[in-house]
Amino acid sequence: MAKEQNKRDVRRSVRQSGWITLDGGFAARPCEVVDLSKTGAKLTMENAISLGPKLRLAFSRDSRTGRNCEVIWRRGTTVGVKFVG
Repeated sequence: MAKEQNKRDVRRSVRQSGWITLDGGFAARPCEVVDLSKTGAKLTMENAISLGPKLRLAFSRDSRTGRNCEVIWRRGTTVGVKFVG
């Protein structure tokens, strides 16, 4: 039962602009953070299919801010990421 509770943290809808920087720190791309939890987020963006397995998500264009993420799933222009590190 405890395992099931840990599976999904409470997500809150944020609908906030964000920036994705690909692993290596090149070219920040705009995205929309649809929802957010302590452990991850759901993002929408153009060309989501071209994302690699790792990225950095920030709420400003400054790539020194934000959280490291791993892509967990992809559906069209939407991706789910979990926060790492």
